[in-house]
Amino acid sequence: MYAQLLIDLFKYLAPFLRNVELNKPMQILYKGTLRVLLVLLHDFPEFLCDYHYGFCDVIPPNCIQLRNLILSAFPRNMRLPDPFTPNLKVDMLSEINIAPRILTNFTGVMPSQFKKDLDSYLKTRSPVTFLSELRSNLQVSNEPGNRYNIQLINALVLYVGTQAIAHIHNKGSTPSMSTITHSAHMDIFQNLAVDLDTEGRYLFLNAIANQLRYPNSHTHYFSCTMLYLFAEANTEAIQEQITRVLLERLIVNRPHPWGLLITFIELIKNPAFKFWSHDFVHCAPEIEKLFQSVAQCCMGQKQAQQVMEGTGAS
Repeated sequence: MYAQLLIDLFKYLAPFLRNVELNKPMQILYKGTLRVLLVLLHDFPEFLCDYHYGFCDVIPPNCIQLRNLILSAFPRNMRLPDPFTPNLKVDMLSEINIAPRILTNFTGVMPSQFKKDLDSYLKTRSPVTFLSELRSNLQVSNEPGNRYNIQLINALVLYVGTQAIAHIHNKGSTPSMSTITHSAHMDIFQNLAVDLDTEGRYLFLNAIANQLRYPNSHTHYFSCTMLYLFAEANTEAIQEQITRVLLERLIVNRPHPWGLLITFIELIKNPAFKFWSHDFVHCAPEIEKLFQSVAQCCMGQKQAQQVMEGTGAS
């Protein structure tokens, strides 16, 4: 009941936040909402963990900090590994094999025929038209800013991800950069990354970033997926947009979700991604300084300098 009341509050605030039209009463209501979330984060973090999906589903995409407060929650009995630990082996953490609780019926928004075709494609890669028709199934209008069914994109991403994790576990393996590839699940994600326009891709990548939370099987899988999409992108525009989605969540005030930090640190630190060699990192001096500043916050000044120099970025 309390979760539903919060969802109703977010829905009420949504049009004002989306259009950044906050008169004095709305500013007071928004600040009050932030304070409620801070109390929940401090005293009842499991509540935010359990209902994160339903909350993020109705919070407008531009409300970065509001979402970060929710996604930063982690169970009180868990000790978060320090994401800034050099050579932290995420795949060795025992928690990454445990699925988080999600107390939201996220598949309920899927039309029955769409869900049927999706399940069929995940099992048999047919009907073959599923991928080519996916964009039109997600699109609801031609009006910029309201082109896509955000709830359906969010549901699709989480459902495909959970099915992928189960598929990998059934083969006796665990998600990694090598095991998530060459599957119907990754076909869908790569198709969305390539086929969607800028607006749609931003919503799709945000749906992935919403699962980068505390150490659990979803965080690990979606972190690998985000990095894989970056590595396999056929244009720099996709890589730039992945970077934007991660970066905009890191340059706001703390707290920052653990999985978000882990993913961004891996992206800028691992030479396999050649992050510092991309043009969009050096497109303007203030942008370059921003990346260097975030890198230093994420890794410490000395390590960040070594990484940037090692890839010819300084």
